[in-house]
Amino acid sequence: MGELVRFSVAVPEELVMQFDNLVARRGLAKNRSEVIRDLIREALVNEEWEDPLAEIVGTLTLVFNHHASDLQSKLDHIQHDHHAKIISSMHIHLDAHNCLEVIVLRGRSDEIRQLAESILGVKGVKHGQLAATTTGRWL
Repeated sequence: MGELVRFSVAVPEELVMQFDNLVARRGLAKNRSEVIRDLIREALVNEEWEDPLAEIVGTLTLVFNHHASDLQSKLDHIQHDHHAKIISSMHIHLDAHNCLEVIVLRGRSDEIRQLAESILGVKGVKHGQLAATTTGRWL
């Protein structure tokens, strides 16, 4: 990142009060400038994810019952078919029946979304979410 640039923004007082509450909830190391920078980066990352050809990274988190018929085999098969897009994965046994898996993905936005949907669509997956981030361009 380069030199800091100052700019002014006109905001209704009520919105500033709500924003200051957000800043306070973010912790002692955060101030208005830091939170605004965070929000700008978040908007830029979201914009990048909208471009189907942009290279992105993300995490897919899913919870499933490992006793579901052939579920683990189906999940493994999908992941092996897309090994070039999978950087890493972590499998955690939550209890006697449920597992949590976190898969780190990298590739074109459209391909990563499609891969996440195919994994989340497997019968037996109870819940899952794809979280977007960036390859570092906005950081």
